[in-house]
Amino acid sequence: MNLAEKSLKAQTFPILDGKVALVTGAGSGIGRAGAMAMARHGAQVVVTDLDAEKAALVVEDLQAEGLEAVSSGLDVTDDQAVKSEVDRVVRTHGRIDVLHSHAGYQIEGNLEQVPVQGMDMSWRLNVRSHFIAARAAVGHMREQGGGSIIITSSNSGVQYDREMIAYATTKHAVVAMTRQMAADYAKHNVRFNALCPGFIDTPFNAGFETQMGGRENLENYVAQTIPMGRWGTTDEMANSILFLASDMSTFMTGHALVIDGGECI
Repeated sequence: MNLAEKSLKAQTFPILDGKVALVTGAGSGIGRAGAMAMARHGAQVVVTDLDAEKAALVVEDLQAEGLEAVSSGLDVTDDQAVKSEVDRVVRTHGRIDVLHSHAGYQIEGNLEQVPVQGMDMSWRLNVRSHFIAARAAVGHMREQGGGSIIITSSNSGVQYDREMIAYATTKHAVVAMTRQMAADYAKHNVRFNALCPGFIDTPFNAGFETQMGGRENLENYVAQTIPMGRWGTTDEMANSILFLASDMSTFMTGHALVIDGGECI
Protein backbone atom coordinates (compact mmCIF):
# COMPACT_ATOMS: atom_id res chain seq x y z
CA MET A 1 0.00 0.00 0.00
CA ASN A 2 1.47 3.37 -1.02
CA LEU A 3 1.35 6.58 1.01
CA ALA A 4 -1.62 7.98 -0.90
CA GLU A 5 -3.65 4.82 -0.30
CA LYS A 6 -2.77 4.86 3.40
CA SER A 7 -3.78 8.51 3.62
CA LEU A 8 -7.10 7.85 1.89
CA LYS A 9 -7.96 4.86 4.08
CA ALA A 10 -6.92 6.68 7.24
CA GLN A 11 -9.43 9.45 6.62
CA THR A 12 -12.56 7.79 7.92
CA PHE A 13 -14.41 10.88 9.15
CA PRO A 14 -17.56 11.57 7.07
CA ILE A 15 -16.62 14.89 5.47
CA LEU A 16 -19.43 14.46 2.93
CA ASP A 17 -22.04 13.10 5.29
CA GLY A 18 -25.55 13.80 4.00
CA LYS A 19 -24.39 15.09 0.63
CA VAL A 20 -25.48 13.75 -2.75
CA ALA A 21 -22.92 13.48 -5.55
CA LEU A 22 -23.26 12.65 -9.25
CA VAL A 23 -20.17 11.60 -11.21
CA THR A 24 -19.92 11.16 -14.98
CA GLY A 25 -17.27 8.97 -16.57
CA ALA A 26 -17.00 7.11 -13.27
CA GLY A 27 -16.58 3.57 -14.55
CA SER A 28 -12.79 3.58 -14.36
CA GLY A 29 -9.70 5.62 -13.60
CA ILE A 30 -9.99 9.00 -11.89
CA GLY A 31 -13.79 9.09 -12.08
CA ARG A 32 -14.07 5.72 -10.35
CA ALA A 33 -11.54 6.65 -7.65
CA GLY A 34 -13.32 9.92 -6.92
CA ALA A 35 -16.75 8.32 -6.76
CA MET A 36 -15.51 5.63 -4.38
CA ALA A 37 -13.72 8.15 -2.18
CA MET A 38 -16.83 10.32 -1.88
CA ALA A 39 -18.94 7.30 -0.96
CA ARG A 40 -16.38 6.23 1.65
CA HIS A 41 -16.63 9.69 3.18
CA GLY A 42 -20.38 9.72 3.61
CA ALA A 43 -21.86 10.88 0.31
CA GLN A 44 -24.73 9.19 -1.49
CA VAL A 45 -23.04 8.72 -4.86
CA VAL A 46 -24.63 8.23 -8.24
CA VAL A 47 -22.08 6.53 -10.49
CA THR A 48 -22.61 7.05 -14.23
CA ASP A 49 -20.65 5.98 -17.27
CA LEU A 50 -21.22 5.42 -20.97
CA ASP A 51 -20.60 1.75 -20.15
CA ALA A 52 -23.40 0.90 -17.72
CA GLU A 53 -21.70 -2.37 -16.73
CA LYS A 54 -18.56 -0.56 -15.60
CA ALA A 55 -20.65 1.84 -13.54
CA ALA A 56 -22.47 -1.09 -11.95
CA LEU A 57 -19.17 -2.76 -11.04
CA VAL A 58 -18.11 0.35 -9.13
CA VAL A 59 -21.32 0.13 -7.11
CA GLU A 60 -20.70 -3.58 -6.48
CA ASP A 61 -17.25 -2.75 -5.12
CA LEU A 62 -18.73 -0.13 -2.80
CA GLN A 63 -21.47 -2.46 -1.62
CA ALA A 64 -18.79 -5.04 -0.81
CA GLU A 65 -17.39 -2.42 1.58
CA GLY A 66 -20.83 -1.97 3.15
CA LEU A 67 -21.51 1.31 1.36
CA GLU A 68 -24.58 2.38 -0.57
CA ALA A 69 -24.47 3.80 -4.10
CA VAL A 70 -26.42 3.58 -7.32
CA SER A 71 -25.37 3.49 -10.95
CA SER A 72 -26.70 4.11 -14.43
CA GLY A 73 -25.48 4.25 -17.99
CA LEU A 74 -25.17 7.80 -19.30
CA ASP A 75 -24.07 9.20 -22.64
CA VAL A 76 -22.93 12.72 -21.81
CA THR A 77 -23.30 13.76 -25.46
CA ASP A 78 -27.06 13.25 -25.11
CA ASP A 79 -28.25 16.58 -23.69
CA GLN A 80 -31.67 15.37 -22.64
CA ALA A 81 -30.26 12.24 -21.00
CA VAL A 82 -27.90 14.37 -18.91
CA LYS A 83 -30.67 16.72 -17.81
CA SER A 84 -32.96 13.79 -17.03
CA GLU A 85 -30.28 12.09 -14.93
CA VAL A 86 -29.63 15.23 -12.87
CA ASP A 87 -33.36 15.79 -12.39
CA ARG A 88 -33.81 12.14 -11.39
CA VAL A 89 -31.07 12.47 -8.76
CA VAL A 90 -32.82 15.50 -7.26
CA ARG A 91 -36.21 13.80 -7.40
CA THR A 92 -34.87 10.67 -5.71
CA HIS A 93 -32.56 12.22 -3.12
CA GLY A 94 -34.06 15.67 -2.68
CA ARG A 95 -30.89 17.53 -3.68
CA ILE A 96 -27.58 17.46 -5.55
CA ASP A 97 -24.58 18.81 -3.64
CA VAL A 98 -21.71 17.72 -5.85
CA LEU A 99 -21.42 17.28 -9.59
CA HIS A 100 -18.13 15.88 -10.85
CA SER A 101 -18.37 16.20 -14.63
CA HIS A 102 -15.46 14.00 -15.60
CA ALA A 103 -16.10 12.31 -18.95
CA GLY A 104 -13.66 13.36 -21.66
CA TYR A 105 -11.91 12.49 -24.90
CA GLN A 106 -8.33 12.50 -26.14
CA ILE A 107 -6.97 12.37 -29.66
CA GLU A 108 -3.35 12.93 -30.60
CA GLY A 109 -2.00 14.96 -33.52
CA ASN A 110 -1.09 18.41 -34.77
CA LEU A 111 -3.09 20.80 -36.95
CA GLU A 112 -2.66 18.70 -40.08
CA GLN A 113 -3.02 15.32 -38.39
CA VAL A 114 -6.16 15.64 -36.30
CA PRO A 115 -9.27 14.93 -38.41
CA VAL A 116 -11.98 17.57 -38.24
CA GLN A 117 -14.32 15.03 -36.65
CA GLY A 118 -11.66 14.43 -33.97
CA MET A 119 -11.63 18.13 -33.11
CA ASP A 120 -15.43 18.19 -33.14
CA MET A 121 -15.61 15.23 -30.75
CA SER A 122 -13.02 16.88 -28.50
CA TRP A 123 -15.18 19.98 -28.23
CA ARG A 124 -18.32 17.91 -27.77
CA LEU A 125 -16.93 15.86 -24.88
CA ASN A 126 -14.27 18.10 -23.31
CA VAL A 127 -16.24 21.35 -23.31
CA ARG A 128 -19.87 21.08 -24.39
CA SER A 129 -20.77 18.05 -22.26
CA HIS A 130 -19.51 19.87 -19.16
CA PHE A 131 -21.57 22.93 -20.10
CA ILE A 132 -24.70 20.79 -20.40
CA ALA A 133 -24.09 18.93 -17.12
CA ALA A 134 -23.35 22.12 -15.19
CA ARG A 135 -26.39 23.83 -16.73
CA ALA A 136 -28.58 20.92 -15.60
CA ALA A 137 -27.28 21.03 -12.01
CA VAL A 138 -26.74 24.71 -11.25
CA GLY A 139 -30.40 25.68 -10.88
CA HIS A 140 -31.00 22.96 -8.31
CA MET A 141 -27.88 24.01 -6.40
CA ARG A 142 -28.86 27.67 -6.45
CA GLU A 143 -32.33 26.87 -5.07
CA GLN A 144 -30.95 24.68 -2.26
CA GLY A 145 -28.37 27.31 -1.23
CA GLY A 146 -25.17 26.06 -2.81
CA GLY A 147 -23.12 23.22 -4.18
CA SER A 148 -19.81 22.23 -5.72
CA ILE A 149 -19.32 21.59 -9.42
CA ILE A 150 -16.01 19.98 -10.33
CA ILE A 151 -15.09 19.84 -14.00
CA THR A 152 -12.17 17.74 -15.16
CA SER A 153 -9.73 19.62 -17.36
CA SER A 154 -6.05 18.63 -17.40
CA ASN A 155 -2.68 20.17 -16.80
CA SER A 156 -2.86 20.46 -20.59
CA GLY A 157 -5.34 23.23 -19.80
CA VAL A 158 -2.60 25.38 -18.24
CA GLN A 159 0.28 24.49 -20.55
CA TYR A 160 0.75 23.36 -24.16
CA ASP A 161 1.49 19.81 -25.29
CA ARG A 162 3.37 19.13 -28.49
CA GLU A 163 1.18 17.71 -31.25
CA MET A 164 -1.97 17.50 -29.10
CA ILE A 165 -3.89 20.43 -30.59
CA ALA A 166 -7.44 19.16 -30.01
CA TYR A 167 -6.78 18.07 -26.45
CA ALA A 168 -4.84 21.13 -25.30
CA THR A 169 -7.23 23.57 -26.97
CA THR A 170 -10.35 22.07 -25.43
CA LYS A 171 -8.76 21.66 -22.00
CA HIS A 172 -7.80 25.34 -21.98
CA ALA A 173 -11.35 26.20 -23.02
CA VAL A 174 -12.92 24.24 -20.17
CA VAL A 175 -10.72 26.03 -17.62
CA ALA A 176 -11.91 29.37 -19.02
CA MET A 177 -15.53 28.22 -18.98
CA THR A 178 -15.22 26.97 -15.40
CA ARG A 179 -13.83 30.31 -14.26
CA GLN A 180 -16.59 32.20 -16.03
CA MET A 181 -19.27 30.08 -14.38
CA ALA A 182 -17.53 30.53 -11.02
CA ALA A 183 -17.66 34.30 -11.40
CA ASP A 184 -21.34 34.22 -12.37
CA TYR A 185 -22.53 31.93 -9.57
CA ALA A 186 -20.31 32.75 -6.59
CA LYS A 187 -23.07 34.99 -5.20
CA HIS A 188 -25.31 31.90 -5.06
CA ASN A 189 -22.72 29.84 -3.17
CA VAL A 190 -22.33 27.48 -6.12
CA ARG A 191 -18.65 26.80 -6.55
CA PHE A 192 -16.99 25.79 -9.84
CA ASN A 193 -13.45 24.44 -9.92
CA ALA A 194 -11.42 22.68 -12.59
CA LEU A 195 -9.52 19.50 -11.76
CA CYS A 196 -6.27 19.43 -13.75
CA PRO A 197 -4.50 16.06 -13.57
CA GLY A 198 -1.09 15.41 -15.04
CA PHE A 199 0.09 11.93 -15.95
CA ILE A 200 -2.05 9.57 -13.90
CA ASP A 201 -1.49 5.94 -14.91
CA THR A 202 -4.84 5.04 -16.47
CA PRO A 203 -5.90 3.83 -19.95
CA PHE A 204 -6.83 7.44 -20.79
CA ASN A 205 -3.17 8.05 -21.66
CA ALA A 206 -3.50 6.01 -24.87
CA GLY A 207 -3.38 9.15 -27.01
CA PHE A 208 -0.18 10.39 -25.39
CA GLU A 209 1.30 6.89 -25.67
CA THR A 210 0.60 6.86 -29.41
CA GLN A 211 1.86 10.40 -29.85
CA MET A 212 5.12 9.57 -28.06
CA GLY A 213 5.73 6.38 -29.99
CA GLY A 214 4.86 3.71 -27.43
CA ARG A 215 4.65 2.91 -23.75
CA GLU A 216 8.41 2.80 -23.20
CA ASN A 217 8.85 6.32 -24.54
CA LEU A 218 5.99 7.55 -22.38
CA GLU A 219 7.54 5.92 -19.32
CA ASN A 220 10.84 7.65 -20.11
CA TYR A 221 9.06 10.98 -20.47
CA VAL A 222 7.41 10.59 -17.10
CA ALA A 223 10.67 9.60 -15.41
CA GLN A 224 12.79 12.33 -16.98
CA THR A 225 10.44 15.30 -17.47
CA ILE A 226 8.15 15.32 -14.45
CA PRO A 227 10.05 16.84 -11.50
CA MET A 228 8.74 14.18 -9.10
CA GLY A 229 9.87 11.52 -11.57
CA ARG A 230 6.79 9.31 -11.43
CA TRP A 231 3.17 8.81 -12.38
CA GLY A 232 0.42 10.13 -10.14
CA THR A 233 -2.14 7.69 -8.75
CA THR A 234 -5.90 7.70 -8.91
CA ASP A 235 -5.94 7.73 -5.10
CA GLU A 236 -3.98 10.98 -5.11
CA MET A 237 -6.56 12.42 -7.50
CA ALA A 238 -9.37 11.16 -5.26
CA ASN A 239 -7.96 13.15 -2.34
CA SER A 240 -8.12 16.31 -4.46
CA ILE A 241 -11.68 15.52 -5.51
CA LEU A 242 -12.66 15.11 -1.85
CA PHE A 243 -11.16 18.50 -1.10
CA LEU A 244 -13.07 20.25 -3.88
CA ALA A 245 -16.32 18.44 -3.07
CA SER A 246 -16.28 19.05 0.67
CA ASP A 247 -16.51 21.99 3.02
CA MET A 248 -12.70 22.00 3.21
CA SER A 249 -12.75 24.20 0.10
CA THR A 250 -15.71 26.49 0.79
CA PHE A 251 -13.75 29.68 -0.06
CA MET A 252 -12.36 28.27 -3.31
CA THR A 253 -14.04 28.89 -6.64
CA GLY A 254 -12.77 29.51 -10.15
CA HIS A 255 -9.56 27.63 -9.43
CA ALA A 256 -7.65 25.27 -11.72
CA LEU A 257 -6.29 22.71 -9.27
CA VAL A 258 -3.23 21.21 -10.93
CA ILE A 259 -1.98 17.85 -9.64
CA ASP A 260 0.87 16.84 -11.92
CA GLY A 261 4.05 16.22 -9.96
CA GLY A 262 5.39 19.62 -11.04
CA GLU A 263 5.24 18.97 -14.80
CA CYS A 264 3.79 22.38 -15.65
CA ILE A 265 6.36 24.31 -13.59
